[in-house]
Amino acid sequence: MSEAVEYDVVVLGGGPAGEHIVDRTRAAGLTTALVEAELVGGECSYWACVPSKALLRPALARADARRVPGLAGSVGGPLDAAAVLAHRDYWTGSWKDDGQVDWIDSIGVHLYRGHGRLYGVRKVAVTSPEGEHHVLAARHAVVVATGTRAMVPDVPGLAGARPWTSREATSAQQAPGRLLIVGGSVVAAEMATAWQALGSQVTVLVRGSGLLPRMEPFAGELVAEALREAGAVVRTDVSVEAVVRSGSTGPVQVVLEGGEILEGDELLMATGRSPRTGDIGLETVGLTPGDWIPVDDSCRVQGHDWLYAVGDVNHRALLTHQGKYQARIAGAAIAARAAGGGELDTGRWGAHAATADTQALPQAVFTDPEAAAVGLTLAEAERAGHRVRAVDYDLGKVSGAGLYADGYRGRARMVVDLDREVLLGVTFVGPGAAELVHAATIAVAGEVPIDRLWHAVPAFPTISEIWLRLLETYRG
Repeated sequence: MSEAVEYDVVVLGGGPAGEHIVDRTRAAGLTTALVEAELVGGECSYWACVPSKALLRPALARADARRVPGLAGSVGGPLDAAAVLAHRDYWTGSWKDDGQVDWIDSIGVHLYRGHGRLYGVRKVAVTSPEGEHHVLAARHAVVVATGTRAMVPDVPGLAGARPWTSREATSAQQAPGRLLIVGGSVVAAEMATAWQALGSQVTVLVRGSGLLPRMEPFAGELVAEALREAGAVVRTDVSVEAVVRSGSTGPVQVVLEGGEILEGDELLMATGRSPRTGDIGLETVGLTPGDWIPVDDSCRVQGHDWLYAVGDVNHRALLTHQGKYQARIAGAAIAARAAGGGELDTGRWGAHAATADTQALPQAVFTDPEAAAVGLTLAEAERAGHRVRAVDYDLGKVSGAGLYADGYRGRARMVVDLDREVLLGVTFVGPGAAELVHAATIAVAGEVPIDRLWHAVPAFPTISEIWLRLLETYRG
């Protein structure tokens, strides 16, 4: 190994969380190095959030247009799949990260391309694609932001069947004739929506009772209903026992519990994520390779005053925007500790505490209909011991929703803490519902009392008038 090059901060992983923390540490005047083995911008930019939304936007726009009088008859045909895929390629930079690298250079961060591993306390060893070796030493902090990878279960025959993961599902260059999807997650629901709209015959196989299990049950029910109406098959309470595929391009067969066999041209496994920590040197600092990395609310690793973990890898909230949020919190904490400014503000909602990870976590699912939520579901609030009331309203009965689309179908729920009369969670399902969630996030994170929300008047005739209907229903 070469002599160590010293920086104030070394960040391992250049996805959204890694990019945000180097931005924050450089803004604080700390010299910073970034290590990335693949593309700067990470999973979100090239194989997840960005390409999936590029695939989904045409599908959702067409679905909305088909519900508008005077326009519906003009959009009856299929999507131009080649144009949609080209649009996706544009937004991923055709899987080149030149623009992201230019930004890294512009803020004065030193980029090391290659595989990085912890090399003991405050050190990272990097092996470049050309075989060069570097050792980076951190004066103040090393940050692990290596994210996650798709988890492929140990099903007989699956490994040799070349299944799609989220990466293949968002980067495929043509629509398969028949696509089998195993799982009920966001990836499963969104990719079913996208590829069904692009011409595939989609079958979704869910081991549990429905789609989107982390949201209110009605969210998955409405999304599954719409997928079926679009021509997809959605089956719940089914278990895959084996997978069979002959040859390199032949069809793939899925054997269900009980012996039923389904055949498709491609198989997408959307069955969860696992941390990218198997080969990053965790054992050199007393941590277990392959495990999630536990952290406190400032995202500092327990038992290590110099080591932080942000983004999916800490398992607090596997969402891109939360990884960015954690990076902002951790960056501020690193800067404060480096400056020796005394006690940090790590209390609830403090400047150095990622409280929103557990109290006001927002999520938007870009299916048709869209599903968006923040905070706790009714079941989660009850399990946590809160005395709560769920307030439901038919989103389609709001004037703005009826003007948005004929036959608008949707639902809204707010979960009220009856002891404090603040919101613990809010869920919206319906076309365009994703744009409603930030107002709900402000209400939940700000713990805005119901009495004050009554004075937040929604503009007429917007879909946001759902807030008035929910509050009227609560107040009786």
